[in-house]
Amino acid sequence: MRLLMVSGDRQVVVGEQGPFYAMQREFSRHFERIDVLVPKPDRPVCLTTIWDRVHFHPAPVQRVGMAPWIAREGARLLNSYGADLIVSHDYGWFYNGIGSAWLSQASGVPYLSELHHVPGHPVAANLKERFDKAIAQVYVRWACERAKAFRVVNHDEMPALLRSWGVPAGMIRVLPSLYIDLDTFRPVPTPSEVDVLYVGRMVENKGLDRIVAALQHLRVAGRTPRVRLIGKGPLQAQVRADCARRGVAAQFIDWVASPAELAEHYRRAKVVVCASTCEGGPRFTVEAMACGTPVVSTPVGVMTSLLADGACGRLCGFDTESLRMELSTLLNNDELRRSSGLAAVERAQQFEYSRVLRGYADGLKRLAEESA
Repeated sequence: MRLLMVSGDRQVVVGEQGPFYAMQREFSRHFERIDVLVPKPDRPVCLTTIWDRVHFHPAPVQRVGMAPWIAREGARLLNSYGADLIVSHDYGWFYNGIGSAWLSQASGVPYLSELHHVPGHPVAANLKERFDKAIAQVYVRWACERAKAFRVVNHDEMPALLRSWGVPAGMIRVLPSLYIDLDTFRPVPTPSEVDVLYVGRMVENKGLDRIVAALQHLRVAGRTPRVRLIGKGPLQAQVRADCARRGVAAQFIDWVASPAELAEHYRRAKVVVCASTCEGGPRFTVEAMACGTPVVSTPVGVMTSLLADGACGRLCGFDTESLRMELSTLLNNDELRRSSGLAAVERAQQFEYSRVLRGYADGLKRLAEESA
């Protein structure tokens, strides 16, 4: 079976080995050939083929020209190599999905619309996210007449949203996207260096303002918490200034070079925090759980179900005080934190890399067979 994937990931072609690179290592074992259309990179292209069977095709156009380019370049690839299914990662202005729909209509090859999350759901961080959610609703209703199915990556949040937008239940396929290399992300006895760790982009929907505000009033055994923030983004300067203004002594790290190094950061933290208002995963919380570090998170993505019983972390609300309280509960109770870490490792086993990606690949194969 052959796939044509339309992705938003530009990391691979510029030489970065992130999650999409690792995913394709496993996918290359399940498919004869995979062609991947990606946006125009912001750095020189240095890699276009990985794992022998996965071929990347970076766009020569900006985003405004993406939909017609996807239709043209996709048609060329289908004529040259064929494909049984078009898999479109859909987000933003949905040019991937629009181009894929045009290509599907012209070629007869079915397309799957993948919606990992919708901005503004379950909570909008700003007016832009409200607008983005409205755009997503318009796209979903349009695509409902054109796509073979919609892929979502969690069992709770997204299926309910799509059904409320009129998508038939039979068109919704739950194929999780969280896959963890458990050889890398695993517990190793390590002395803690920090109390609270955040990993991720510094953008508005991550709730960094609430994290810093909660840390200002948090005490760990009577002292101020040790904090580490890993990531960069448009709000980084604002977050630094907010920490300084509130007296939060945080260490900032822009980038971690390897998954192994990231795993070390998880192990050296007592608690990992997520205060996002919308997420598909998030990935970093599950990686931390696999390393034996409990999590405090808002009810987004898979966190709602993973933390619901309180066994391996704590769910907080979308407000500063509940975030502070749940962080305090874990940080000031060594026995609870230890037992939560042990339970977190056990619960993270379901996200083992090859198991999850085998399920994803099998789901795509079933969809293609249904369309044959």
